[in-house]
Amino acid sequence: MVEAMRRHVGLGLIAMLASCAAFGTSGPFAKSLMTAGWSPGAVVLIRIAGAALVLAPFGLWSMRGRWGTLRSELPLAAFYGTLAVAAAQLGYFQAVSRMPVGVALLIEYLGIIIVVLWVWALTRRAPHRLTGVGIVLALAGLALVLDVTGQSTPSLVGVLWGLLAAVGLAGHYVLAGRPTALPAVAFAGVGLTSGAVVLALAGLIGVLPMEAGASTVVIAGTSAPAWVAFAELVLIAAALAYVLGILGARHLGSTLASFVGLTEVIFAVAFAWVLLGELPGLIQLVGGLVLLSGVVAVRLGERDEARAASHTTTHAGTPGGHDEPARPDFEVHSPVA
Repeated sequence: MVEAMRRHVGLGLIAMLASCAAFGTSGPFAKSLMTAGWSPGAVVLIRIAGAALVLAPFGLWSMRGRWGTLRSELPLAAFYGTLAVAAAQLGYFQAVSRMPVGVALLIEYLGIIIVVLWVWALTRRAPHRLTGVGIVLALAGLALVLDVTGQSTPSLVGVLWGLLAAVGLAGHYVLAGRPTALPAVAFAGVGLTSGAVVLALAGLIGVLPMEAGASTVVIAGTSAPAWVAFAELVLIAAALAYVLGILGARHLGSTLASFVGLTEVIFAVAFAWVLLGELPGLIQLVGGLVLLSGVVAVRLGERDEARAASHTTTHAGTPGGHDEPARPDFEVHSPVA
């Protein structure tokens, strides 16, 4: 039983780290497109819509004999796409248009705190002490990695858009970690499709600017067709990243997955170094170590809390035992193949 749980968490950790690495590749490729004149809205819409199309045949194949579950699970997947895809992307790009990218990304990653507070509100049980320490360490490390010191006071409107992105990010970890009868690829496909529809509507009403740029871009100092950058954003930074992220969240649970997701920043810095020649400074490297320490602290807190809950369940209903409200089923879920 213990060995099976270790494999369960191990697979989730691998999937989540691979997802973070895939998401981390989006920065250099998206930057090359925007430098060539493509608007952020156009880039993200093509990325999300393209990923939805790529996942469509795999999602349909995975639903063989399960079409009866789609009707009941559709609202959850569609809500995931609206909140975790459309709202997160729209909030982030709107925030970036009003403040430095580093500040906007830091505000978005406040979503990890929203996850912990959400679980706290539902269970009425304060996070474990180590989880609290992990929050502080992770955010401190993230601030160092992003190197946002010395920035001017951000726009209030930009902060509000950044908070919308944070809510969307929290929604990703919470909703992706919920038990569902839909296979991960089908869940991701429905979510991406819903997100693309919402983003397209936002573009039509003028909330999200949609502008096409040049047909060639510069990646790692080499000229390439724009479709190469879009292909990477669609296949790796979106389709693969979202599927692996959902699988990872189902294995790890929402709280731990949200903290492992912080490693996306480290991967993004590494890819920017390789592809753009942006070498991280000493402060950023130290921040990465602090951030990973926060992830470890959260993992230890989750383990201790799980042990305490198991002990309480074992003694509940026995002489001297006390029944307590059950913790919501966010923490560890088997993937639905």
